[in-house]
Amino acid sequence: MSGRALDALRGLSRIRPWEPVLWLLAFAAPAALPSHALMINEIAVFALFAISLDLILGFTGIVSLGHAAFFGMGAYAAALFAKWVLPDPLSGLLFAMAVCSVLGAVCSLSILRGTDLTRLMVTLGVALILLELANQMSWLTGGADGLQGVVMAPLLGRFEFGLSGMTAAYYSLCVTFTLFIVLRRLVYSPFGATLMAVRDNRLRAMAIGIPVSARLASVYTIAAVIAGAAGALLAQTTGFASLDVFDFHRSADVMLLLVIGGTGWLYGGVVGAVVFKIMHALLSAVTPQYWTFWIGLFLVVLVMTGRERLIRPWTWWGRSRP
Repeated sequence: MSGRALDALRGLSRIRPWEPVLWLLAFAAPAALPSHALMINEIAVFALFAISLDLILGFTGIVSLGHAAFFGMGAYAAALFAKWVLPDPLSGLLFAMAVCSVLGAVCSLSILRGTDLTRLMVTLGVALILLELANQMSWLTGGADGLQGVVMAPLLGRFEFGLSGMTAAYYSLCVTFTLFIVLRRLVYSPFGATLMAVRDNRLRAMAIGIPVSARLASVYTIAAVIAGAAGALLAQTTGFASLDVFDFHRSADVMLLLVIGGTGWLYGGVVGAVVFKIMHALLSAVTPQYWTFWIGLFLVVLVMTGRERLIRPWTWWGRSRP
């Protein structure tokens, strides 16, 4: 890689002044808003889930409608580990990530060939297969009733997972922040540059010697691990895992988060999770039956006007003139 390209990567990876402020506000939120600690925990979990999808969609160009397969596998792996092996949260998290790495490596073989439509159907099919397997293996997963009685040991032997959700919120925030930093270093490294080259033009990437198949398999496996970590966090902090974690709406919701926040910059998942969950809470409190209508209307306006113009409406007149 040339010196100019390395300098460009260093510029992209440089920490912006607003980034520490954003994360400080995130970690201060549970203490400042203790009554909303459970919602903050949920935001952190789904932000991590959206970041994992952004890694393959925004940086590599792999479309997927079955990303819930890894989210659900992580949730059940962590819940089963806590129930039958060891209730330690960190051990369960690592176990879930290891299981999802194997699943991701196997499923990566299905996205190496074919068009975007083929990948959409294959990834969706994998999630549906796992959903039906979890439903049929009720002796292990609890079937339609879900896996109940999952009790987690205190985090680091000191912090109990209470009803307030304070420990859960900080646990999820710490894991999300740690994995975000790892992914940030990854996407702005020479490895990440090859991913973006594959996204922009796969044939040209192959022509200059980039092992495209190996890159696709690697990044898909990494994304599966991150999605599995998000699923594990959800199961550990709620003490429950159900068939819902494999459902199609999980994959659709995480896609909506990236529509709201944007793809190809990692923070899109964070922004999308914050906006979507806050809108969900507010709208469902006002109109419980029709909150999805307002979410849909917001998405239509967002797509029609553009994200930047929606955030900065004073630019509408200047950009509308010929």
